Amino acid sequence: MKILSPSNKQLKRIRTLFHKKTRQKKGLFIVEGIHAVGQANESGADFESIIFSPQMLTSEFALHVIEQQAQKGIPCYQVNPTVFETLAQKENPQGLLALVRRKECRLMDVHPKSFPWWVALVNPQDPGNVGTTLRTVDAVGASGVIMTQPCVEPTHPSLVRSSMGTLFWHPLIITTFEELLWWVKEYGYHLIGTSAHAEKCIFEVSEYPFPLILLFGSEREGLTEQQRAACDSLIRLPMLGKTTSLNLSVAAGIILYDILQKKQKAG
Repeated sequence: MKILSPSNKQLKRIRTLFHKKTRQKKGLFIVEGIHAVGQANESGADFESIIFSPQMLTSEFALHVIEQQAQKGIPCYQVNPTVFETLAQKENPQGLLALVRRKECRLMDVHPKSFPWWVALVNPQDPGNVGTTLRTVDAVGASGVIMTQPCVEPTHPSLVRSSMGTLFWHPLIITTFEELLWWVKEYGYHLIGTSAHAEKCIFEVSEYPFPLILLFGSEREGLTEQQRAACDSLIRLPMLGKTTSLNLSVAAGIILYDILQKKQKAG
Protein backbone atom coordinates (compact mmCIF):
# COMPACT_ATOMS: atom_id res chain seq x y z
CA MET A 1 0.00 0.00 0.00
CA LYS A 2 1.40 3.40 -0.99
CA ILE A 3 1.08 6.55 1.11
CA LEU A 4 1.84 9.81 -0.68
CA SER A 5 0.79 12.51 1.77
CA PRO A 6 2.71 13.37 4.99
CA SER A 7 -0.66 14.18 6.57
CA ASN A 8 -2.04 10.68 6.02
CA LYS A 9 -3.87 9.47 9.13
CA GLN A 10 -1.66 6.36 9.41
CA LEU A 11 1.45 8.53 9.48
CA LYS A 12 -0.14 10.86 12.03
CA ARG A 13 -0.81 7.83 14.22
CA ILE A 14 2.82 6.79 13.99
CA ARG A 15 3.99 10.26 15.01
CA THR A 16 1.88 10.06 18.15
CA LEU A 17 4.22 7.23 19.24
CA PHE A 18 6.97 9.80 19.60
CA HIS A 19 5.28 10.52 22.94
CA LYS A 20 5.61 8.34 26.03
CA LYS A 21 1.94 8.51 27.02
CA THR A 22 0.81 7.23 23.64
CA ARG A 23 3.35 4.39 23.64
CA GLN A 24 2.15 3.32 27.07
CA LYS A 25 -1.52 3.61 26.15
CA LYS A 26 -1.22 1.75 22.85
CA GLY A 27 1.39 -0.77 23.91
CA LEU A 28 3.29 0.01 20.70
CA PHE A 29 6.72 1.44 19.98
CA ILE A 30 8.81 2.35 16.95
CA VAL A 31 11.74 0.24 15.83
CA GLU A 32 13.88 1.90 13.19
CA GLY A 33 16.69 0.66 10.98
CA ILE A 34 17.52 -2.52 9.08
CA HIS A 35 19.40 -4.27 11.87
CA ALA A 36 16.89 -3.49 14.62
CA VAL A 37 13.83 -4.41 12.54
CA GLY A 38 15.63 -7.55 11.37
CA GLN A 39 16.34 -8.56 14.96
CA ALA A 40 12.72 -7.96 15.90
CA ASN A 41 11.62 -10.13 12.98
CA GLU A 42 14.06 -12.94 13.78
CA SER A 43 13.05 -12.97 17.47
CA GLY A 44 9.38 -13.41 16.60
CA ALA A 45 8.33 -10.00 17.89
CA ASP A 46 4.71 -9.00 17.34
CA PHE A 47 4.65 -6.50 14.46
CA GLU A 48 1.70 -4.14 14.03
CA SER A 49 2.82 -2.56 10.75
CA ILE A 50 5.85 -1.64 8.65
CA ILE A 51 6.72 1.63 6.89
CA PHE A 52 9.41 1.65 4.23
CA SER A 53 10.76 3.75 1.39
CA PRO A 54 11.75 1.64 -1.65
CA GLN A 55 13.96 4.46 -2.99
CA MET A 56 16.01 4.45 0.22
CA LEU A 57 15.98 0.72 0.90
CA THR A 58 18.35 -1.36 -1.22
CA SER A 59 19.07 -4.17 1.27
CA GLU A 60 17.89 -7.60 0.10
CA PHE A 61 17.77 -8.68 3.74
CA ALA A 62 15.41 -5.80 4.60
CA LEU A 63 13.18 -6.53 1.63
CA HIS A 64 12.99 -10.16 2.73
CA VAL A 65 11.90 -9.06 6.23
CA ILE A 66 9.14 -6.94 4.69
CA GLU A 67 8.05 -9.87 2.52
CA GLN A 68 7.94 -12.20 5.53
CA GLN A 69 5.77 -9.81 7.52
CA ALA A 70 3.50 -9.12 4.54
CA GLN A 71 2.93 -12.86 4.16
CA LYS A 72 1.74 -12.90 7.78
CA GLY A 73 -0.82 -10.23 6.93
CA ILE A 74 1.03 -7.33 8.53
CA PRO A 75 0.28 -4.02 6.72
CA CYS A 76 3.39 -2.73 4.91
CA TYR A 77 3.15 0.88 3.75
CA GLN A 78 5.34 2.39 1.03
CA VAL A 79 6.29 6.06 1.29
CA ASN A 80 8.68 8.33 -0.57
CA PRO A 81 11.96 9.50 1.04
CA THR A 82 10.57 12.91 1.96
CA VAL A 83 7.64 11.39 3.82
CA PHE A 84 9.85 8.78 5.50
CA GLU A 85 12.15 11.46 6.88
CA THR A 86 9.19 13.01 8.72
CA LEU A 87 8.93 9.72 10.67
CA ALA A 88 12.61 8.89 11.15
CA GLN A 89 14.32 9.65 14.45
CA LYS A 90 17.78 8.53 13.39
CA GLU A 91 20.30 10.52 11.39
CA ASN A 92 20.80 9.16 7.87
CA PRO A 93 17.66 6.97 7.98
CA GLN A 94 17.79 3.66 6.13
CA GLY A 95 14.19 3.70 4.93
CA LEU A 96 12.70 1.06 7.23
CA LEU A 97 10.76 1.20 10.48
CA ALA A 98 8.21 -0.97 12.20
CA LEU A 99 5.59 -0.61 14.89
CA VAL A 100 6.02 -3.43 17.40
CA ARG A 101 3.82 -4.45 20.30
CA ARG A 102 5.51 -4.36 23.67
CA LYS A 103 5.99 -7.75 25.32
CA GLU A 104 5.46 -7.77 29.06
CA CYS A 105 7.70 -9.88 31.31
CA ARG A 106 7.48 -10.27 35.09
CA LEU A 107 9.87 -11.67 37.66
CA MET A 108 7.44 -14.54 38.22
CA ASP A 109 7.86 -15.51 34.55
CA VAL A 110 11.56 -16.34 34.87
CA HIS A 111 13.51 -19.03 36.74
CA PRO A 112 17.22 -19.37 37.60
CA LYS A 113 17.59 -22.62 35.61
CA SER A 114 16.83 -20.75 32.39
CA PHE A 115 17.87 -17.26 33.51
CA PRO A 116 20.90 -17.66 35.82
CA TRP A 117 22.63 -14.31 35.44
CA TRP A 118 21.07 -10.85 35.61
CA VAL A 119 21.94 -7.20 35.89
CA ALA A 120 19.63 -5.22 38.18
CA LEU A 121 19.55 -1.41 37.99
CA VAL A 122 18.10 0.69 40.79
CA ASN A 123 15.93 3.51 39.42
CA PRO A 124 17.79 3.98 36.10
CA GLN A 125 16.89 7.23 34.34
CA ASP A 126 19.19 7.27 31.30
CA PRO A 127 17.68 5.19 28.47
CA GLY A 128 21.00 5.00 26.64
CA ASN A 129 22.66 3.40 29.67
CA VAL A 130 19.95 0.74 29.89
CA GLY A 131 20.05 -0.04 26.18
CA THR A 132 23.85 -0.28 26.16
CA THR A 133 23.79 -2.51 29.24
CA LEU A 134 21.31 -4.81 27.48
CA ARG A 135 23.71 -4.97 24.54
CA THR A 136 26.55 -6.02 26.85
CA VAL A 137 24.30 -8.54 28.61
CA ASP A 138 23.72 -10.12 25.22
CA ALA A 139 27.44 -10.07 24.37
CA VAL A 140 28.49 -11.96 27.52
CA GLY A 141 25.61 -14.42 27.42
CA ALA A 142 23.83 -13.12 30.52
CA SER A 143 20.07 -13.40 30.99
CA GLY A 144 18.54 -9.92 31.05
CA VAL A 145 18.09 -6.64 32.88
CA ILE A 146 15.85 -5.82 35.83
CA MET A 147 14.91 -2.21 36.61
CA THR A 148 13.42 -1.05 39.88
CA GLN A 149 10.81 1.70 39.90
CA PRO A 150 10.82 4.60 39.27
CA CYS A 151 12.79 4.00 36.10
CA VAL A 152 13.13 4.89 32.44
CA GLU A 153 10.40 3.76 30.06
CA PRO A 154 11.40 0.37 28.56
CA THR A 155 10.37 1.40 25.03
CA HIS A 156 12.03 4.83 25.07
CA PRO A 157 13.44 5.48 21.55
CA SER A 158 16.99 5.99 22.87
CA LEU A 159 16.82 2.69 24.78
CA VAL A 160 15.53 0.85 21.71
CA ARG A 161 18.29 2.34 19.52
CA SER A 162 21.16 1.77 21.94
CA SER A 163 20.14 -1.83 22.57
CA MET A 164 20.88 -2.58 18.89
CA GLY A 165 18.10 -5.14 18.68
CA THR A 166 19.08 -7.05 21.85
CA LEU A 167 15.90 -5.74 23.46
CA PHE A 168 14.07 -8.47 21.53
CA TRP A 169 16.22 -11.31 22.84
CA HIS A 170 16.50 -10.60 26.57
CA PRO A 171 13.90 -9.80 29.23
CA LEU A 172 13.74 -6.22 30.44
CA ILE A 173 11.72 -6.43 33.66
CA ILE A 174 10.32 -3.61 35.79
CA THR A 175 9.66 -4.28 39.47
CA THR A 176 10.04 -2.77 42.92
CA PHE A 177 13.17 -3.15 45.01
CA GLU A 178 11.15 -4.98 47.66
CA GLU A 179 9.80 -7.49 45.14
CA LEU A 180 13.30 -7.97 43.74
CA LEU A 181 14.63 -8.88 47.20
CA TRP A 182 11.77 -11.33 47.74
CA TRP A 183 12.39 -12.97 44.36
CA VAL A 184 16.14 -13.20 44.97
CA LYS A 185 15.57 -15.06 48.24
CA GLU A 186 12.74 -17.20 46.88
CA TYR A 187 14.82 -18.53 43.98
CA GLY A 188 18.21 -18.64 45.65
CA TYR A 189 20.00 -15.95 43.68
CA HIS A 190 23.20 -14.42 45.04
CA LEU A 191 22.83 -10.65 45.16
CA ILE A 192 26.16 -8.98 44.43
CA GLY A 193 26.16 -5.23 44.86
CA THR A 194 28.57 -2.78 43.26
CA SER A 195 29.81 0.01 45.49
CA ALA A 196 32.79 2.29 45.90
CA HIS A 197 32.49 1.43 49.61
CA ALA A 198 33.15 -2.28 49.02
CA GLU A 199 36.26 -3.77 50.56
CA LYS A 200 36.80 -6.27 47.75
CA CYS A 201 37.99 -5.20 44.30
CA ILE A 202 36.87 -7.32 41.32
CA PHE A 203 40.48 -8.45 40.82
CA GLU A 204 40.31 -10.06 44.26
CA VAL A 205 37.27 -12.14 43.34
CA SER A 206 38.39 -15.63 42.32
CA GLU A 207 34.94 -16.97 41.42
CA TYR A 208 31.37 -15.65 41.22
CA PRO A 209 28.51 -17.73 42.67
CA PHE A 210 25.60 -18.65 40.38
CA PRO A 211 22.76 -17.94 39.98
CA LEU A 212 23.55 -14.30 40.54
CA ILE A 213 22.17 -10.78 40.31
CA LEU A 214 24.69 -8.01 39.71
CA LEU A 215 23.15 -4.94 41.36
CA PHE A 216 23.94 -1.33 40.44
CA GLY A 217 22.66 1.67 42.35
CA SER A 218 21.16 4.82 40.90
CA GLU A 219 23.30 6.70 38.39
CA ARG A 220 23.61 9.68 40.71
CA GLU A 221 23.82 8.22 44.21
CA GLY A 222 24.81 4.58 43.85
CA LEU A 223 23.48 2.01 46.31
CA THR A 224 22.07 3.32 49.57
CA GLU A 225 23.23 1.93 52.90
CA GLN A 226 20.06 -0.16 53.16
CA GLN A 227 20.49 -1.52 49.64
CA ARG A 228 24.12 -2.44 50.34
CA ALA A 229 23.03 -4.21 53.51
CA ALA A 230 20.59 -6.34 51.46
CA CYS A 231 23.41 -7.72 49.29
CA ASP A 232 25.19 -11.01 49.92
CA SER A 233 28.48 -9.38 48.95
CA LEU A 234 29.84 -6.10 47.60
CA ILE A 235 32.48 -5.51 44.95
CA ARG A 236 34.11 -2.42 43.50
CA LEU A 237 36.14 -1.37 40.51
CA PRO A 238 39.71 -0.12 41.07
CA MET A 239 39.83 3.67 40.65
CA LEU A 240 43.45 4.81 40.30
CA GLY A 241 42.93 8.29 38.88
CA LYS A 242 41.10 11.39 40.02
CA THR A 243 37.59 10.28 39.06
CA THR A 244 35.52 8.48 41.66
CA SER A 245 32.99 6.78 39.40
CA LEU A 246 32.32 5.50 35.89
CA ASN A 247 29.30 5.71 33.62
CA LEU A 248 26.80 3.01 34.57
CA SER A 249 26.96 1.11 31.29
CA VAL A 250 30.78 1.27 31.26
CA ALA A 251 31.01 -0.09 34.80
CA ALA A 252 28.47 -2.81 34.00
CA GLY A 253 30.45 -3.83 30.93
CA ILE A 254 33.74 -4.17 32.83
CA ILE A 255 32.23 -6.28 35.61
CA LEU A 256 30.15 -8.43 33.26
CA TYR A 257 33.24 -9.36 31.29
CA ASP A 258 35.09 -10.09 34.54
CA ILE A 259 32.28 -12.46 35.51
CA LEU A 260 32.38 -14.08 32.07
CA GLN A 261 36.15 -14.60 32.18
CA LYS A 262 36.02 -16.20 35.65
CA LYS A 263 32.93 -18.25 34.74
CA GLN A 264 34.73 -19.69 31.70
CA LYS A 265 37.88 -20.34 33.73
CA ALA A 266 35.84 -22.22 36.34
CA GLY A 267 34.29 -24.31 33.57
